[in-house]
Amino acid sequence: MSEKTNLQDSDGRVSRVIRVGTRKSQLARIQTDSVVEKLKELHPDVNFEIVAMSTTGDKILDTALSKIGEKSLFTKELENALEKNEVDLVVHSLKDLPTVLPVGFTIGAVLKRENPHDAVVLHPKNKGKRLDSLANKSVIGTSSLRRAAQLKKRFPHLEFKDIRGNLNTRLKKLDEKDDFSAIILAAAGLRRMGWENRISQILGPEDCMYAVGQGALAVEVRARDRDILEMVSVLNDSDTVLSCIAERAFLRHLEGGCSVPVAVYTEVKNSQVYMTGAVYSLDGSDSLKETMQTSISSENQTEEQEKVDEKVQRVGITALKVSEAAQDAAVKLGVDLGNLLLSKGAKEILTVARQLNDAR
Repeated sequence: MSEKTNLQDSDGRVSRVIRVGTRKSQLARIQTDSVVEKLKELHPDVNFEIVAMSTTGDKILDTALSKIGEKSLFTKELENALEKNEVDLVVHSLKDLPTVLPVGFTIGAVLKRENPHDAVVLHPKNKGKRLDSLANKSVIGTSSLRRAAQLKKRFPHLEFKDIRGNLNTRLKKLDEKDDFSAIILAAAGLRRMGWENRISQILGPEDCMYAVGQGALAVEVRARDRDILEMVSVLNDSDTVLSCIAERAFLRHLEGGCSVPVAVYTEVKNSQVYMTGAVYSLDGSDSLKETMQTSISSENQTEEQEKVDEKVQRVGITALKVSEAAQDAAVKLGVDLGNLLLSKGAKEILTVARQLNDAR
């Protein structure tokens, strides 16, 4: 069924139907519902139908994500439905989307970012503590090589063990067993679920920088669907778009993914994007970290916005209504920062990390 589907009501009025693809998890549904609500406000005459499905990443729960070796763990089934015109747009967590999308698809909107940092959720018996005050050899659950690498270096008295499953599952494993003293989760997911009260500690960049795109929602569409692209483009948050373009360009240039520890920290202020990027060995003992900035001045931006070409993708993103010059500057920032780290030995660190992870 394509985006041209229409519905007729009892009064004979015809309304257009847009089918929205999403994963089945509770968090994915909450995220998708929030996007659909925004679209409904802007297009009250359109009927939005949500189509939920399971992905490979939802089905394989006994293996660390970094070991599965699949770049589109949480996206492939949704993209298949998009390709077959069974859905017209798909809502994702941006950090789940590879920096190179399949031909014919694009990210048409990146919404305003929720808190992108990681959060510590303690076992009830450890209430009131922080990572630095947990007992020696306390086991911390995380399925992320990026989190483990940074936290092993920062908190050498702790041990780290894989934990998989959606948010509900991981919290249940934490609360109902004694396997973990705490688990590390994205603060954004906990906040969207209404579970902010479970957050014991937000990890700032000095403790743990976050994943590329973390905290941002993305709307993926067929690149040829100009009307759908226009419809979702109003959801774009310029600062988030530019931050995430820079981060994705950095990750792509490093050829990183979930099988290697790469982390970022990005700020937009006073028409400047500041980005810190880092790579780590698996145990965090070897690392490289650098910061760069670029100007995204909004001078002449209105004139430029008229000229934004929907055929031009930047690291998989087509951001209508965001200055092309600013987008190009963001891409260059990510590439330049990647080059700086590569010139200092990042490739060697990542190659060893990938080999060790494959051998585990």
